[in-house]
Amino acid sequence: MSMKFADISKKSTDLLSEDYSVGISLKCKKAAGPVGVTIEAERASSGTISSKVGTKFSYGGVNFDKVQLKADGSQVFETSLPICSPVLLTFKGGKGADLGLEYTNKSFVATAAVDVKDLSRVSTSACVGVGSGIFVGADATYSMSKAPASLSAYNVGASYSKGPLVLSATSGSKITQLNIGMLYKVNDSLTLASSTTHTSAKPIGSFTVGGAYKAATFGTIKAKISTGGKVDAVLVKEVAPKVDLKASGSISAFDPSTFKYGIGIVM
Repeated sequence: MSMKFADISKKSTDLLSEDYSVGISLKCKKAAGPVGVTIEAERASSGTISSKVGTKFSYGGVNFDKVQLKADGSQVFETSLPICSPVLLTFKGGKGADLGLEYTNKSFVATAAVDVKDLSRVSTSACVGVGSGIFVGADATYSMSKAPASLSAYNVGASYSKGPLVLSATSGSKITQLNIGMLYKVNDSLTLASSTTHTSAKPIGSFTVGGAYKAATFGTIKAKISTGGKVDAVLVKEVAPKVDLKASGSISAFDPSTFKYGIGIVM
């Protein structure tokens, strides 16, 4: 098993962030032979509708991981190419253009990327398994956008998993902030998660606590409470074969004027 440094807190972060939305959206996925096509549309609170069309496929040994066109004319282009085992050459283009390398050897993963558009930064990361369920890693970014060039970001982190429990601890803001994540699978139906931040100025900074409950009769209910008394909830239910309905709501400090809702369909 291997893990990128960016994924150390992924399990708790995903449970506390995925499916929550405040808007009207439609997402359609369809396979067209070897090509997968995704069409997304979303209505903003102002009434404007934004859309994007994406695809992913492989051709000539190159993986086109994400090719996306948006209504405003912007694009996303991500590819990967195995140049030799176990090295992967990657490219991510959008607002910027990052050319990178990924090296994987058993439980060790190292990445490096350079902004080839503006030559503004070089970033690198490494993560390795050091024991049963234990991963440690670090990342760093060297900025060249302003003189003099300097190390603009660097952080460390670790994760531990055993049975239903997953714990993670990562630093932020050049190791001046501690982020702690936790995920615990109580049973096949109920999973709990939390995320907290800590600094010397604010020993208890921001926090989010939530969970997901799966029921065969009415789908999956997710809810969370965050700093400032913000409460979010979402119901994900399969209303037809391969068609999911997501109905969500958000309110701050139980103030009715702050209530927002979202409805999404994924098919």
